[in-house]
Amino acid sequence: MADFTNARLKMVDNQLRTSGVMDHRILTAMGTVRREAFLPADREALAYADVSHALGGGRYLGAPAPFAKLLQLAEIAATDRVLDVGAGTGYSTAVLALLGASVTGLEMDAALAGKATVNLEAANVANAEIAVGSFDGAGLPRDHFDVIVVEGAVAAEPTPLFHLLREGGRLVALIANGGPAVAHIFVKSGGEVAGRSEFNTSLPPLAEVPRVEAFVF
Repeated sequence: MADFTNARLKMVDNQLRTSGVMDHRILTAMGTVRREAFLPADREALAYADVSHALGGGRYLGAPAPFAKLLQLAEIAATDRVLDVGAGTGYSTAVLALLGASVTGLEMDAALAGKATVNLEAANVANAEIAVGSFDGAGLPRDHFDVIVVEGAVAAEPTPLFHLLREGGRLVALIANGGPAVAHIFVKSGGEVAGRSEFNTSLPPLAEVPRVEAFVF
């Protein structure tokens, strides 16, 4: 039988710390959440390997270190409302629930969303919910979230999500537009959102957030 507790500790020490993740709250959260419980049965044994896992429907659970580095970039406070875009089977939502005050996991695949809800209930996560919807956040309240985490690489700035940020809110995403994937952070200040690039890393692609069409004159 696999020793998942020991594997979790090794993941924290050998993957997260060595990748520059030093935020003790993130290390504790990812050392607590049972990653194997959010994977298909045939992937459980590899739950803590430095790999991404297919969840079905073209969706993935990304490798631990890139995910942790994005969370560290977001600087999530215990009072923050968090939107988890691309929640999959709920692992990322469960980790975020240990960092913020409340989490909404957004998942466009209804079957995965159902699994995520069941998984979060089984893990006794009380401050998170799963919403089924497109990854542009249509139908979610404006100016509502302090942090938005995009769980996968996208081809362009996720501008359709910017209106969901509160003043001072942060959005972190990995952008891969035909070249190396680069982690970006976008911050809302004075009603405007500005972004900057931070580091290269790798996550599987997320089903695209629709782009905002520019006016043509």
